[in-house]
Amino acid sequence: MTSMTNEELLANACPLIGTLGAAFYFTPATLGRGGALGLDFAQFYVMGRGGVLGDVEPVTVWSAFGYFNPAMVDATWNAGKAIMAPREAAREHFACAATHGREHYSGVAGIEAFVEAADAVVAAADPFGLSLFAGYSAEPRADDAPARAQQLLTVLREYRGSAHLIALRAAGVDSKTAHFVKRPNDIGMFGWTAADAPQITDATHAAMAEAERTTDKIVAPAFAVLDDAGRESLMTGLAGIAAAIG
Repeated sequence: MTSMTNEELLANACPLIGTLGAAFYFTPATLGRGGALGLDFAQFYVMGRGGVLGDVEPVTVWSAFGYFNPAMVDATWNAGKAIMAPREAAREHFACAATHGREHYSGVAGIEAFVEAADAVVAAADPFGLSLFAGYSAEPRADDAPARAQQLLTVLREYRGSAHLIALRAAGVDSKTAHFVKRPNDIGMFGWTAADAPQITDATHAAMAEAERTTDKIVAPAFAVLDDAGRESLMTGLAGIAAAIG
């Protein structure tokens, strides 16, 4: 087993967590469950993620999401709330994460050790100022390792995502600008158009890089609770999970 520093763990693990934590969002099974509840894909996504915050105003959800056009969140949240309670939608959505894990990760070698490591990171994570992560981390998680693995990935994704919003503010980057820099190919999905594009300069890119470094600083202490074996288990599990879903 090759030891790695906590900085190396963050560099290798966090991009995978960002991708894998969202792996169940738009699968046929998740979309089907949303449809059965009367929610379209956007409503189930916004209500599913934001519902951990409770029955709040749309601006509260947007503030915890970042990146989205506030008008899109407003319309989608209000439409979804007319169909079902936010907390119910959140629990249904989180159950879809468990279903996804059971369907795809049962054969992943080391999945139990991955869950143990991921649980340790979540337990060590300070929720101060991280509202969406705090909401997710308080939700009950499945007992079986494959299901719990996907739920933990989602919680850890919200951990870094919530920290990232703080880091953006500290770097002086607004939400819309951050989206156009980081995810320019997804502007439509997030409610933006080309006409909304802000001016992006070298200084903008430098500020975004600073925000990424600050994000790492915020989340680093939680990952630092892992010893060499725990770091290896986390990375081995992430690799196995990524391979399992292609």
